Amino acid sequence: MTTPAPLFDRAALARHRSRAAASGPALFLHERVADEVQERLEEVNRTFTSPVVVTPWPDVWRGALPAATILPDDDVLDLAEHGHDLIVHALCLHWSNDPVGQLIQCRRALRPDGLLIATLFGGETLSGLRAALAEAEASVTGGLSPRVAPMGEIRALGALLQRAGLALPVADAQVVEVSYADPFALMRDLRAMGETNALDQRLRRPTRRTVLLDAARRYAEAFGTADGRVTARYEIVTLTGWAPAPDQPQPLRPGSARHSLADALRVPETKLPRDH
Repeated sequence: MTTPAPLFDRAALARHRSRAAASGPALFLHERVADEVQERLEEVNRTFTSPVVVTPWPDVWRGALPAATILPDDDVLDLAEHGHDLIVHALCLHWSNDPVGQLIQCRRALRPDGLLIATLFGGETLSGLRAALAEAEASVTGGLSPRVAPMGEIRALGALLQRAGLALPVADAQVVEVSYADPFALMRDLRAMGETNALDQRLRRPTRRTVLLDAARRYAEAFGTADGRVTARYEIVTLTGWAPAPDQPQPLRPGSARHSLADALRVPETKLPRDH
């Protein structure tokens, strides 16, 4: 059998991140994720003794989780089996050629009842910019080139936890709206984030200036504000799961409840008519 071509060019992604780091990276979304993870860990109310953070931006996490081991988001994670009680996969899972494989590696590295928190960009992220670029390219060139990475919907992303064998899976999302002076400021910010096109099948030449100008016009018309600026939406999905353990809470089997909801609410129970 032939091995399928990778979706992402990881060497290009590394170059984009290095370029961003050299010119002053825009890490405000990573910092927001770090703050959110800290709040979630406070709610868990557990002391973690061997945490790990998987991230391309280690400086963000050295302050947020100073006791954590920091690892890059390589295809093969440098994790010891059953070696950790907390793994944070920090806003980079959307660049993985095998996201389920990344989660499986994390699950195997967790001790029983260890916690995984994985964050990534969801399907609503920059949907307006993606549409404007596609419409502009089709209008100017008469075709479309691979330039937008697929981003999963929250329901599909949540299912990845179960496929990876994690227990008590939860997926939730928040949308962050950011204001920019113009569409080109947004594009510069994406470059400073290291989040520009790294698809393996992308065009290997610069995008035509006329395409960018037309895309900027379309985006400003659709997402412009009264003060002449534009807004952008980033959807950050958080996946939470636990390594299976014998003493974890287990869901009841359907039909095994001993008390009805009507009894709990102290109201009469109404039987639904059966179809014949």
